[in-house]
Amino acid sequence: MLHHEPRAGQDPYVKDTPSLIASDKVEGTRVYGADGRHIGSIQRVLLEKRGGRVAYVVLSFGGFMGIGDDYYPLPWEKLTYDEELDGYRIDLTKDQITGAPRYNDLDDDTWYQDKGRTIYDYYGVPPYWM
Repeated sequence: MLHHEPRAGQDPYVKDTPSLIASDKVEGTRVYGADGRHIGSIQRVLLEKRGGRVAYVVLSFGGFMGIGDDYYPLPWEKLTYDEELDGYRIDLTKDQITGAPRYNDLDDDTWYQDKGRTIYDYYGVPPYWM
């Protein structure tokens, strides 16, 4: 597995369990499409402040060495962890994701307020707040 040694900024004392993973280990993890091809990596995990539920993960790809990437919010429910790949799988291909709602600026905090329901509608899963 790729995540035995802590990366820079990771707390070496936070241990994963068979069912739990630290958020800093999720960020940077690769995501693979239904066709088995690498799509991109998880850039960020967004949690509901009060309930603690994962609202979205942000998948990044499309740029060069992290510059010019597009950011695609994905409902957590769309991801399945694959131990053999040490990454997440999604039941879509990269081409299908490029048609999904996306944004170019990770710091645009109004984007989610305007598009939250659109993301869940696109992926066909109930919103986390329901």
